[in-house]
Amino acid sequence: MIGNDLDSGYDCNSIAFMKFSLSLALFTAFLVAACSEEPQPPPPRHRAASYGPTQPEQYPPPQQPFNPNGPVQPTGTPPVETAAAPPPPPTAAPTKIAKGDYPYGIPVPGKPHLVESPYSPGKYIDVEGFPPGTEVKDPYTDKIFLVP
Repeated sequence: MIGNDLDSGYDCNSIAFMKFSLSLALFTAFLVAACSEEPQPPPPRHRAASYGPTQPEQYPPPQQPFNPNGPVQPTGTPPVETAAAPPPPPTAAPTKIAKGDYPYGIPVPGKPHLVESPYSPGKYIDVEGFPPGTEVKDPYTDKIFLVP
C-alpha cells in the first residue's frame, strides 16, 4: 500500500486535538466578547449659566385674586403680575378710555419679554405671550398700558 496513515509521519490524534483546541479557543473568545458590557459613555458636562445680577424674586409668588373683568391670559404662559391688594370699591361708573389713550411699555434691552412700566419706572413686567398692542395692567399701579 502506498500512502497509508502510518507512513505520513503525522500523528492523527495530535492534529485532531489541535483542531479541537483551536475551535474551543475561538468559541471562548467569541463568548467572552459577547458577554462583556460596552463601556458607559461619560456623563454630559453642564456649564453653569453665567447671568448678570438680577433682582431677587419672591418665592413662591404671591397668590393673585381672581378678576373676572381682567385681561384673558393665554394658556401655557405665566400670568402677568397684578397687585396683591384688593381693588378699591368703585365710587362711580368708570369711563371707557380709548385704546389709543394708553401709553406703551418701554422694552428692556437684552430681555425680549420684559418691559418697563410707563407708570412705575425701574419696575419690569413680563409680557411674554401677549401680542404687540395688547392692553396689560401694571401690577404696581393698577393702570393699563400697551405691549410694545
